Amino acid sequence: MRRQTYLILLALASGPLHGYGIVQRVGELSDGGVRIGAGTLYGALDRLAGDGLVEASGEEVVRGRNRRYYRLTGAGREAVAEETARLENLAAAARRLLGQARTEWGTA
Repeated sequence: MRRQTYLILLALASGPLHGYGIVQRVGELSDGGVRIGAGTLYGALDRLAGDGLVEASGEEVVRGRNRRYYRLTGAGREAVAEETARLENLAAAARRLLGQARTEWGTA
């Protein structure tokens, strides 16, 4: 799963958000390391909706503009949980290897 996709799904894990809210949450989750533009975001949301991972959960009009909210589906929640577990396993393997390398290099 691509990093941006994971962060979008993770942003929605705590509940429905509109587009700008997703952009803000992705920025927070990545400590400002990932910035998503509107075109990228809505393209990703369309793809994720097509894959059954997110769905529109309502709309409201704010200052004359439609604001659409998105939420995870059950499949989306499962996908983000699986990717989180994969990343945790990868990080654990990296810590083991890095710890082993330090010991071998005599820098422990």
